[in-house]
Amino acid sequence: MNHAAVFADASLEEPLLAALGDTRYNCQAWAAMGCAAMDIRAAVPQLVTLLDHPQWIVRGETVTALKSLGDASVVPALAPLLHDDADWLRQRTADALADIGGDAAMEALWAEFEQRRFPRIGYLASTLALFTPEVVPRLLKAAESPDPDQRYWAAVALGSTGDERAKPALERLLAEDRGVTVFDGEVRAAAKKALRTLRRIRTAIAEREAGAEKAEISGTDG
Repeated sequence: MNHAAVFADASLEEPLLAALGDTRYNCQAWAAMGCAAMDIRAAVPQLVTLLDHPQWIVRGETVTALKSLGDASVVPALAPLLHDDADWLRQRTADALADIGGDAAMEALWAEFEQRRFPRIGYLASTLALFTPEVVPRLLKAAESPDPDQRYWAAVALGSTGDERAKPALERLLAEDRGVTVFDGEVRAAAKKALRTLRRIRTAIAEREAGAEKAEISGTDG
């Protein structure tokens, strides 16, 4: 069903919507997949009701479907899944919120970043980085937290932003921070890796801008 868009037509919309509510044939996960593939936005209200379905596969495919079909209105329904027991579902939910974007999605991710119910939250760091430039001041403040775990993940996120404002904070953490996380990760090690990521992103940005400028000049000359 994830390739339904290749062979399906509009006549499948009604059966797929019906299948979302049909528990007899155990096909709700595939119906959610089909709705996403066919861009059936009318499915969103039903999909929201499936987020607490007892079957993991239904919850997972529902989150994936809402990633492409949902908007800010589904953020309150998705946010609780950021503290689901299943790591893969938390990651998938974070990705969905980042794709949906907007203030509400960023706030949901940030709230979980601050509460940190789980020791390893790299998925939150990487998705929050996608909200650059708005999130950068918050991350810079988090990099000064008395909590080494928060400093660690703030460093990871700052490196992924590609924002030049991150460099002084990361250099400070690398030079001065001797904090260790609950999973024995060193803050300075995270900062060192983040600086490499930051440099790589900044280089890619510079090359892209230079290429665009060159193309513009060539077009003008032509």
